Amino acid sequence: MRKIVAVAVFAAMTMLGTVAAVASVAAGTGGHPSTGPWAGSPPQALALPKGGVQRQEVSQRQYDILVGQCRYAKTPEARDRCRTQVREQYKVGTFNPALDCRTYSGVSVCGILELSAAQRACVQESVGGGLTRRRAEVECYAFR
Repeated sequence: MRKIVAVAVFAAMTMLGTVAAVASVAAGTGGHPSTGPWAGSPPQALALPKGGVQRQEVSQRQYDILVGQCRYAKTPEARDRCRTQVREQYKVGTFNPALDCRTYSGVSVCGILELSAAQRACVQESVGGGLTRRRAEVECYAFR
């Protein structure tokens, strides 16, 4: 039951993030960096795929990290679900500076991590012990 709730929360957060990203592009407040090859160019709306979720463009390296982090999911079903979500939400293109990627203890991850209750407790304990939340999330996701 907890996994179902966690997946539902993750899906809702993803949808809210997508809505915010689309709104920022439509309002002209986001979507393009202020420097680089697209500086000053107007944002362009992408066509939404079936299901209405906009796919984010990421570099090949970012995509490989997203797929690779699925190996840390605790069950075969969770690993399959993770890989399916990556294929549906991301496409290989150019580097996405807005995608939160980080590496700690030799483990690279990108985006929001779907943590179990035990992993969330691990994060709280680690943060209480002095680790940063970002590092604690990565280490608890990979090693707990």
